[in-house]
Amino acid sequence: MAATRWKKKRGRDDEGRMTLGEHLLELRKRLTISAIAILVAAVGGFIVSEWVLDLITEPIIAFAEAGDRNANLNFQNVTTGFDLRLQIALTIGIVASCPVWLYQVWAFLVPGLVRKEKIYAISFLGAAIPLFFAGCAAGWLVMPHIVELMLGFVDPEYVANLDAKGFFDFVLKLLLATGIAFVLPVFLVLLNFVGVLSAKAILKGWRVAILVIFLFTAIATPAADVLSMFLLAIPMIVLYFIAAGIAALNDRRVSRRNAQLEESLAA
Repeated sequence: MAATRWKKKRGRDDEGRMTLGEHLLELRKRLTISAIAILVAAVGGFIVSEWVLDLITEPIIAFAEAGDRNANLNFQNVTTGFDLRLQIALTIGIVASCPVWLYQVWAFLVPGLVRKEKIYAISFLGAAIPLFFAGCAAGWLVMPHIVELMLGFVDPEYVANLDAKGFFDFVLKLLLATGIAFVLPVFLVLLNFVGVLSAKAILKGWRVAILVIFLFTAIATPAADVLSMFLLAIPMIVLYFIAAGIAALNDRRVSRRNAQLEESLAA
């Protein structure tokens, strides 16, 4: 009786499951923690936003100093400088706090997961987060090459007045694209662990995968910039085959376990 009264008092049903109200309260709690983490990281991001902006504009300055072409970053409105620094701060806040808000998403979903699924989720986050940052770093390394190549098409008689917000959006999209691309092999491993995709199927499509990778890098970087394309494509191909290797090890483990189970049943 006491246990039943306690469940009802806590808003749970007879089976101890959370009610809709408790789910909403839990969601609000997780969202609040995530928002606080993003806000704190964004404050730090605003402090270093001027330094980040200097790093972003370095390729433009270097291009203008190295050749006979002029290139400038144009702030069209009075508030553009402040708006851009806020945008940089928010971007840094979301990226830097991703371990916190990703954990909050995972913690909200945990009650609906079995033990094996929880292990998969933790492993996925543990691999996806560093790979995402590695992808962003790769995008950052090739970004100057892309800027230099694209500005090279501007006639020397003209000045390349680049919109500051548009240029930041270009850099941000490049970093996000490369970051997400580096995480995709983790999805292959996850699909293999849940039994959707076998290692044989992953390896069978290696030609298509390499073609897609080069198409992606050709879109993410100018097609004429072969160096930048290869700088992005090679680590992505390596990650693809690493994912296939992990999947093969898992398939071998599952086959061995199934064989032992069949032997025990036959005995």
